[in-house]
Amino acid sequence: MPNQSPCRVCAGTVTEFLDLGSQPLSDAFRLPEDTSVEFTYRLAVGACADCAMVQLMEEVPREKMFHQDYPYLSQGSAVMREHFRALAERFLSTELAGEDPLVVELGCNDGTMLRTVAEAGVRHLGVEPSGAVADLAAQAGVRVRKDFFEESTALSIRDQDGPADLVYAANTFCHIPYADSILRGVVALLKPGGAFVFEDPYLGDIVEQTSFDQIYDEHFFLFSATSVDAMARRHGLELVDVERLPVHGGEVRYTLALPGARTPSAAVAALLAEELARGLHDRAVLDGFGDRVRTIRTDLLALLQDLKAKGERVVGYGATAKSATVTNLCGIGPDLVEFISDTTPAKQHRLAPGSGIPVRPPAAFADPYPGYALLFAWNHAAEIMAKEQAFREAGGKWILYVPDVHVV
Repeated sequence: MPNQSPCRVCAGTVTEFLDLGSQPLSDAFRLPEDTSVEFTYRLAVGACADCAMVQLMEEVPREKMFHQDYPYLSQGSAVMREHFRALAERFLSTELAGEDPLVVELGCNDGTMLRTVAEAGVRHLGVEPSGAVADLAAQAGVRVRKDFFEESTALSIRDQDGPADLVYAANTFCHIPYADSILRGVVALLKPGGAFVFEDPYLGDIVEQTSFDQIYDEHFFLFSATSVDAMARRHGLELVDVERLPVHGGEVRYTLALPGARTPSAAVAALLAEELARGLHDRAVLDGFGDRVRTIRTDLLALLQDLKAKGERVVGYGATAKSATVTNLCGIGPDLVEFISDTTPAKQHRLAPGSGIPVRPPAAFADPYPGYALLFAWNHAAEIMAKEQAFREAGGKWILYVPDVHVV
């Protein structure tokens, strides 16, 4: 019988459909001299029979993931910087166009989105538990509270700043298992006509693309319109809009409001109908996803072993959190991937979680170019390939594993 656990949203029965094995913390890049035992957990994912929410079977304590030295920066990608700038401009002309508005961002990271809001002189607050990135936001002129957002945080913010016109989160809400506390906090914090807008990886795209590396410790929930609609109703909110986004391999931006405050857009009914028609939450569809993941694991390992046997050099590109899932599931180490090139200083000269693959600065990628580059940051493929034309001109080839293993 498959493993089961209680749903973190509705307390229904979550049945496991994919086990990705023992995994380390996805962002725990270690110094080479660190010989301590790495924290590991079982990375498995299941679906709730009652509310359709797809979620991890085991929770990793939040303090282990989001801390002073958390290395991810929103500003690391030009595409994402523009994404957040354009969204902030949109918010300023819509949700934040009233009298003395307030926006609160959950997990504001380095303040990339709120910077534009701050420059416009609009009241704002970023809530960010990871100290170093919160400091970067503050240095950029963003007002930041170093804290985890939950119901008690929301009540404290309302006491100090009054109700919010907008609560926003990007690639944050899916990280938080205690969704009930978050949503009670949102209800307490919002003005009657306000909105909770959040964008996260979309289950529909993950299943369609077999982008299994979107499953890791920080991504506790894999949202769909169906599961978000059920979760919103359970907590006194209503799903009033959805918007498909191309970033990060496919996301959806959801808008929740108090019931009756806004008329739901036609896009909500359309996406709900699409998910039903494609059987997104059917057990057979989820099991089929698991079968394709196992095929990718076999094919990728076989390709890398074949290239090694032929004397080819393979280097990884992008020491992403996602890459931990891939390397540890497939058993890929420094014997198959020489090192990973990454632009984030906090990850450089360290070892990738679990696999022990060295992470080096971008200059190492061209010194000299390898024959093949395994693109872990595949969600930024267009941006990266345009930047690395010299690699292609030198005869280099890209290895991708989404939606299947192939060489470009």
